[in-house]
Amino acid sequence: MEDNSSQTIFVLSGMKDLRPKCLYVFLSLSVYLLIILLNMMLIVTIFVEKSLHEPMHFFVCNLCFNGLYGTTGFYPKFTYDLLSPSPVISYVGCFTQSFVIYISFMCEYTTLVIMAYDRYVAICRPLEYHNIIGAQTVAKAILYSWTFPFMLVLPNIILTGQLPLCGSSIDRLYCDNWSIVKQSCLPTTTINTYGFVLLFIFMAHALIVMFSYQRLIIACRNSNNNKRKFMRTCGPHLVSLLNFTVAVLFDVIFSRYGTKDFPEHLRNAFQVEILVIPPILNPLMYGLKLSEVRKKLFQKFKKHKNSFL
Repeated sequence: MEDNSSQTIFVLSGMKDLRPKCLYVFLSLSVYLLIILLNMMLIVTIFVEKSLHEPMHFFVCNLCFNGLYGTTGFYPKFTYDLLSPSPVISYVGCFTQSFVIYISFMCEYTTLVIMAYDRYVAICRPLEYHNIIGAQTVAKAILYSWTFPFMLVLPNIILTGQLPLCGSSIDRLYCDNWSIVKQSCLPTTTINTYGFVLLFIFMAHALIVMFSYQRLIIACRNSNNNKRKFMRTCGPHLVSLLNFTVAVLFDVIFSRYGTKDFPEHLRNAFQVEILVIPPILNPLMYGLKLSEVRKKLFQKFKKHKNSFL
């Protein structure tokens, strides 16, 4: 096959059967605006209210900000493609979108792991909490949640960028690294190996979470106060973690080993689930379940409502 590594256009063939387009444009814009509204509302509330300046709330802010970052890499381009006669993306644009979405996925998981450790310290070692989870620790943890994914994803993107390409069809609604790798004219053993290294690191983070929750369950067994604290603060975290883990694992497994006989509308649904559910679910759960945040949100809502009356 001809070496097409110098070509500049990829075709997003996963969008070819999205009909009627006007409905999907409406849904895309509605979901994206809802994500912006919910996440910004929670971020602004936590930053404005000094009483909410606690480590857990800053980690929630980071989770919401990451939701905005990741969805910005998808929804504007997706909506534009729905309005255009042919859904295509440039070579650089495809790599950029893949980079942004991958960073977002890994930052989400890293933040959830940090939050699991935070809950472990808060419930199992409450007297030492503010010594262990101080302001500097929070800043370092948030910095880690972004730099660690960046350092992992960048080599993967660089390795993929060296491949000569013999295809131009991305069978998805957005670009991802593996879809680009599948266009390669050469064997991709190195990238496959690096992909399994990333998966191993992903699973290592999962083990940290499992250890934290094992210690939490033991600590809560004989304490009603700890049980209430666990359900109030760990419940939303556990739901977010399980939803995100299942969605990522399904996406990774299906993109590598899935069959084309699988219905395309279901493939598309599973692809975007991770860019729809977590960014909406996270601010709703943490905003309504954490009592301090919920009270401040309701106070602000009542204040604005009275000002309009």
